[in-house]
Amino acid sequence: MWLSKGGLRPARSDAAGLVLWITYVIINNGILGWIAFGLLVLVVILGDVMFLRWRHSRKEGTPEVRFPVAVVYGHGLFAVTTVVLVLLTNLGIGGS
Repeated sequence: MWLSKGGLRPARSDAAGLVLWITYVIINNGILGWIAFGLLVLVVILGDVMFLRWRHSRKEGTPEVRFPVAVVYGHGLFAVTTVVLVLLTNLGIGGS
């Protein structure tokens, strides 16, 4: 599977999305917020794939079994929170 050999590098998408989001926060250009949200959705999809692979690998006893369950689920919870907050910000909900 292409993902097992490295696949896309989510860190690059994360970094690009973070830079766009910071730029959006500074200059308040709406299109940058939506582009950052789009990159975030891409990273979420990759994260979901990695989560499913991790969950499957726990049954096989691979080295990934050592990842603490609480940390993996906590990371996912923070990811969902981030996506929701970025979406609400782009929609203008809760703004002053």
